[in-house]
Amino acid sequence: MIFFFFADFISLFLSNIGALKKKKNLKCYDFPGTRGRPAKTKVTRCDQNRRMAHWFHRNPLKATAPVSFNYYGVAGSPAANKICNDLRTTRARLLDMFTDSTCNPEMMKNATDAYFSLLQGFIAALDGTTQENKMRFIQNFKWTDTLHGNTPSAQQDAIFELASMAFNVALWYTKFASRLAGKENVTEAEAKDVHKSLKVAAGIFKNLKEVHVPRLITPAEKGKDLEPRVMDAYIIQSQAEAQEVTIARAIELKHNASLIAALAFETANFYQKADHTLNTLDPEYSSKWRKYLQLKQQFYMAYAYCYHGQTLLASDKCGEAIRSLQEAEKCYSRAEALCKEYRHTSGPGSTAKPSEQLFFLKLGALIKNTLEKCQRENGFIYFHKVPAEAPQLELKASYGLAEPVGFEMPPLSEQCTPEVYATFDLTKGAKNDKGKPKEEEVKPVKEPDLKPQKDTGCVLS
Repeated sequence: MIFFFFADFISLFLSNIGALKKKKNLKCYDFPGTRGRPAKTKVTRCDQNRRMAHWFHRNPLKATAPVSFNYYGVAGSPAANKICNDLRTTRARLLDMFTDSTCNPEMMKNATDAYFSLLQGFIAALDGTTQENKMRFIQNFKWTDTLHGNTPSAQQDAIFELASMAFNVALWYTKFASRLAGKENVTEAEAKDVHKSLKVAAGIFKNLKEVHVPRLITPAEKGKDLEPRVMDAYIIQSQAEAQEVTIARAIELKHNASLIAALAFETANFYQKADHTLNTLDPEYSSKWRKYLQLKQQFYMAYAYCYHGQTLLASDKCGEAIRSLQEAEKCYSRAEALCKEYRHTSGPGSTAKPSEQLFFLKLGALIKNTLEKCQRENGFIYFHKVPAEAPQLELKASYGLAEPVGFEMPPLSEQCTPEVYATFDLTKGAKNDKGKPKEEEVKPVKEPDLKPQKDTGCVLS
């Protein structure tokens, strides 16, 4: 069954499925104008799909300098040389996957496993001792950070390379989820892929923070990607966005209002927590990201109060329902204001446009209509006093909470044996340092999904 789980997809599916059957001769689907547009305005399906890439804020991928893995005599056997050659080719292939719009999770996993299984031969102890691998510090690696433009950080440490590359893999999963969500039609299997990809990203970030980053000899600087606060923000945001899928699914299937309210409340708390982890970073590079997290927090608080109001009305607590919906209106207005502030705040990353999505716009209409209904019922039936204070939401979702998918490094490559490891001789490399080629600069990554395409190709067959 095809279902639309993000933003426009839900609203369009529920409200306009009949219109599609009547207009099969159109090249693009036509849908009625929504809240905030003139009544006669038409919003084409092409336009809505084109903006789907802008529902999420995405910081840029990390860029890195090329690495040759040529060690000028250190690799003292054909097998050692093959490991070095394979490291170079598998690294280059993995970097290519980040910008390949046809790459899927299976392809990404295969490319990631191929490189990391070899790289661990420069990290894991292969000589039967507890000492550091002698190859761990042989190579200098350069990586940019998502919040700091094209200024690279550098460490001569294979664990820094592993953590930085894995960080990019996690970023790719979030971008893949966003790109897949923007497809013309999303199947149930694809919806699950979006949900899973966001949880996989959270799992990778979490694994790096807890297992690999603490092993770095040089701790990450303040505001850099491998710094705990930044990593926490990425973990929490990935979980929150995965829960957005759950909420949209629950709304589409018309689940109990109390469940939707609880999920929305939990999601709003996730966004608030992510925002708070960044509040001590320099506003110059964190303000835009924080505005996005704040607007999403207010948006889902509006959802929580709206559906909580429906729950209260169903329990004949009409006065409290009205107050809950009034608070929903306030949160929604704050979300609208934050959308404008976000659009005008400079900083790294793509600019999301949630206020243009039907999912966003229809919440405003839902709040308005539900509040008017409650006020009518209160004037005819209940005559309840409307409390001065908004209800304290103490909602706990029993279902639908997104947990990070556990991430583990692949097994060590069969090429990396103690016998081959013994043929690497560091004493033969130092005298050749002058012969090494000059290190190349770090060039920005050209991402395929930074801007929507002019031609969305939404043509009915």
